[in-house]
Amino acid sequence: MTAIRIDGKAVSQEIKVQVQQRVEKLKKQGIVPGLAVVIVGENSASLTYVKNKQKTCEALGMRSDLLQFPDTLPEQELLATIESLNQDPNIHGILVQLPLPKQIDEFNVILAIDPAKDVDGFHPISVGNMMIGREAFLPCTPHGIIKLLEHYEIDPAGKHTVVIGRSNIVGKPVGQLMLQKNATVTYCHSKTVDLAFHSKQADILIAAIGIPKMLKSTHIKPGAVVIDVGMNRDEFGKLCGDVDFADVENTASYMTPVPGGVGPMTIAMLMENTVQSAENSITKDKSTGTM
Repeated sequence: MTAIRIDGKAVSQEIKVQVQQRVEKLKKQGIVPGLAVVIVGENSASLTYVKNKQKTCEALGMRSDLLQFPDTLPEQELLATIESLNQDPNIHGILVQLPLPKQIDEFNVILAIDPAKDVDGFHPISVGNMMIGREAFLPCTPHGIIKLLEHYEIDPAGKHTVVIGRSNIVGKPVGQLMLQKNATVTYCHSKTVDLAFHSKQADILIAAIGIPKMLKSTHIKPGAVVIDVGMNRDEFGKLCGDVDFADVENTASYMTPVPGGVGPMTIAMLMENTVQSAENSITKDKSTGTM
């Protein structure tokens, strides 16, 4: 058995086509969906990621504002910038690229973003609504994973999902989204005793650890679906995931490659959230009687 590769590039392209159609519809109503990306410092990986977001925005006909600051920026100045973006009717999504320099409290920054423009899905209000199954902007990577499973008609209902990793960005929220899809969910992390014992029970295994090729075939139940969120560099400087693809592909039934699996979905879901926010702004204007 060789695992079927889950093609995140192809699925993300389909989503972007749908987003583009929604953008064109909004433009006919005089609205251009706008995303503001704020970056503090010169982190090269963050800059590359931000430029990819900008390129995607422009390709889809959306407005993209990049606000770049030196890593000496005081927290109050960043909070003031966010408040001005909150008040700007032409900006529908605000994204502050993490990590931030040590003088800035990330939680204060996340808290400052208007939940109506929180297209990253990190605000406590967004997280709370997601937890109880109410409408919210979902975190982009976990939402992208759900979309991949839907595309390949992999139904989590009744399946045992094991999530390895407990970050607020991926691990915790993806487990909650799987729970909403009626999966039975186990979380594993750095303090888990006998990781392989738990991971081998997974019908769907989601790896978000950040350790290159850590998971081998000995960690995988035969026929499991393996979703690799890792984005690492191996000893040769080549991009790789948390799962040793070559070692696992004859054990799993479906697998996401790295690159080309979950990664492209993250930006596609960010674009979808931004367009959704622009559409929400029309509904809001109508309900308040303003335009």
